[in-house]
Amino acid sequence: MERLLDSGHRVLAVDNFSTGRRENVAHLDARPDFELIEGDILDYPLMEELMSRCDAVYHLAAAVGVKLIMEEPVETLTTNVRGTEIVLELAARARKKLFLASTSEVYGKTLENNGDLHALTEDEDRTLGATSRKRWAYACSKALDEFLALAYREERGLEVVIARFFNTVGPRQTGRYGMVVPSFVRRALAGEDLLVHGDGKQSRSFTHVADTVWAATRLMETPEAEGEVYNIGNGKEITINELAERVIAVTGSSSRIVHVPYEQVYGEGFEDMRRRTPDISKLQALLGFEPERDIEDILGDVIQDCRGRQAPVQAEPQIRRAAAG
Repeated sequence: MERLLDSGHRVLAVDNFSTGRRENVAHLDARPDFELIEGDILDYPLMEELMSRCDAVYHLAAAVGVKLIMEEPVETLTTNVRGTEIVLELAARARKKLFLASTSEVYGKTLENNGDLHALTEDEDRTLGATSRKRWAYACSKALDEFLALAYREERGLEVVIARFFNTVGPRQTGRYGMVVPSFVRRALAGEDLLVHGDGKQSRSFTHVADTVWAATRLMETPEAEGEVYNIGNGKEITINELAERVIAVTGSSSRIVHVPYEQVYGEGFEDMRRRTPDISKLQALLGFEPERDIEDILGDVIQDCRGRQAPVQAEPQIRRAAAG
């Protein structure tokens, strides 16, 4: 929001605060060009009224957290599919350009080809587990969101840009909903065990929120991006074991690394992916995008934010539906 405001735009934000915190944007309350509405994207009359007041839409609302997906698949699917359908329908009717935030989850399990777990391109084949494995409900719902968006473009002329985020991390993010970096940082600062799921050899790429925001806003400003899908991420990857070790080192913590079986956290039959890193060449070709911040910058900003809040580590709660916009 700050980037849009600083660029001269007025911003109307919608959030139901099921996972977000009002304090995250409290510093914007005094700005006359910012307005925050507490509401839900499933509230059709509200969304219809708010759509008439804007020129363009950044649709970021979705269910959050793997734990939620496993425990409440109906809530996940309803929020992600019905919520997006409402936003797409109203945006198309009002002729408003829309940015659809999707996810690297849509790629599912990376195929291993002769030991080569390659970076993922936008036209990658998808491989998911058996339909009885609820782990992939979120991935399927977000993939359907993408198909819906492109269908609205083809049939109803909706101007839409789709971006798949790869592990966006930064200040103000909570670790309570499965976000590994803030979770590790909070535990390390409190001297608690860092809980690594599985063997910790799975690798991920983490993207600083400032780089993600830059790419997202530039895509909306670029006519050539309309109707296309782009990966937004950082091609540098790190294993979860290495991440835990680095967090402990940077914070100077006495925390231990404890490995926890997936089944203990999510139940029997849970599937994870061994590697997930983006091929961002398409975004680079269009915008000249190069992530400016690496994992050290991410950890530095998250640690500073967590120390500033001095929030205690909280036990994993029952995850609730998030339809924050």
